[in-house]
Amino acid sequence: MFAFLATVCAANAQEITVNETATTTSPSTGDYYQGFTRPLTFNRMIPPYALEVTFSKTVHIIFPSAIRYVDLGSADLLAAKADGTENVLRVKAALRDFSKESNLAVITEDGAYYSFNVKYSDEPVKLSIEMTDFIHDGEVVNRPNNAMEIYMNELGQESPLLVKLIMKSIYKNNKREIKHIGCKRFGIQHLLKGIYSHNNLLYFHTELKNSSNVPFDVDYITFKIVDKKVAKRTAIQEQVIWPIRAHNHMMNIGGKKSERTVFTLPKFTIPDDKHLIIELYEKEGGRHQTFTVENADLVRAKVINELKVR
Repeated sequence: MFAFLATVCAANAQEITVNETATTTSPSTGDYYQGFTRPLTFNRMIPPYALEVTFSKTVHIIFPSAIRYVDLGSADLLAAKADGTENVLRVKAALRDFSKESNLAVITEDGAYYSFNVKYSDEPVKLSIEMTDFIHDGEVVNRPNNAMEIYMNELGQESPLLVKLIMKSIYKNNKREIKHIGCKRFGIQHLLKGIYSHNNLLYFHTELKNSSNVPFDVDYITFKIVDKKVAKRTAIQEQVIWPIRAHNHMMNIGGKKSERTVFTLPKFTIPDDKHLIIELYEKEGGRHQTFTVENADLVRAKVINELKVR
């Protein structure tokens, strides 16, 4: 009798456990987390572009700005920046005739986001594709109307799109706010036309004039804060300020020509016993240009309150 009762109790307990488990693992009713979250509506979706790839050919996509991020939906795709470029992406199939559709996402330096749905095709029609800036993408753009720009670490809280527009505006207006800073040697003149400020960024507008017949090939340009006076046997203290953006940074200035560039730098100030030295070096040449900027010039940077691009 005792053995029979123990067997019956164990069976009832197992039945209760099974029922409780069935209750907690009931199938989904289709609600989004039992109604506690709201579904994404189509006005929040970024419509993807249709892209076809193949195994024996490469598709090249040209973006209006440098590529900062690429994500592939599956191992069926291969993608990489074209050698020697920053804004050209090459895409092809990793295997022949993959059946499942995949996707591709790209983020560019100006904070734009591009989405692609990728399918396999034996003979893709579009092998060379040029993407346009979403500002000039016409009435139907590849983004929601109230979408946010993607921010970059080096720009802090400043929108990459706004930085791009500010540099274009400074270049387009072409005003000479500063008339006493520059250098002229060997038929080359390097001028600082203006210093501008917006939020936590500084914008340096420079011009390089070549009045000689020999082209000037730019090797590199440096911005560094150094001591005004250095005593003998004293180590020179230098602080290099690296530009984080550049608009129209030409590397070759032909004879009897001139070019202007707008550099974006993080906000900084100069102590009284130091100054900013801007050095421009010629590649395989000796016509280097150097001029200094004092803190008094820096603190008088013009604040940008409006943009004039067109």
